[in-house]
Amino acid sequence: MDQDALIAAYTAPDRHYHNLAHIGDCLAALAHVDGLSEAERDTLSEAIWWHDVVYDPARSDNEELSAQLAEAHVGFDIAREVGRLIRLTKTHAVEPHDRLGAILISIDLSILGAEPARYDAYAAAIRKEYAHVPDSDYRVGRAGVLSQFAARPFIFPDAAFAEAYDRQARENLARELASLS
Repeated sequence: MDQDALIAAYTAPDRHYHNLAHIGDCLAALAHVDGLSEAERDTLSEAIWWHDVVYDPARSDNEELSAQLAEAHVGFDIAREVGRLIRLTKTHAVEPHDRLGAILISIDLSILGAEPARYDAYAAAIRKEYAHVPDSDYRVGRAGVLSQFAARPFIFPDAAFAEAYDRQARENLARELASLS
């Protein structure tokens, strides 16, 4: 898969949130992370580019398929780590002391801590991606996902992201959860 095919995947018409704007936002967040070596930054950049390359809301193996594609196309020296990082985006759970995992997951979830209007636009875009799901089922499923994040002691596993985004993320989650009930 060349760069044009990678970009084409993210510009598919059914991608309302998991698109190039999401990748751009993630890369912008990465640019503000301090203390990374060039190799770590390259690894995280590749993981960001590939983490949602396969995105079909009706499937449950998007992360695995994205990881496999990444492993086949990134440099051999980072392929295993990029694949591992992408697989973390399935559950957004990170082991303690997994610094790169904490950074990637925090970057991917940073939209949760966005200002309310931006968060609401994100939530509306996610609903469009799941347009095939009836409203009642969507409300139950979405509330379940949001409740899991809200119940975590730390939504963002990276301390800097937690400090910057946790309060607003909890307010956004509570507001959306109230709208789903």
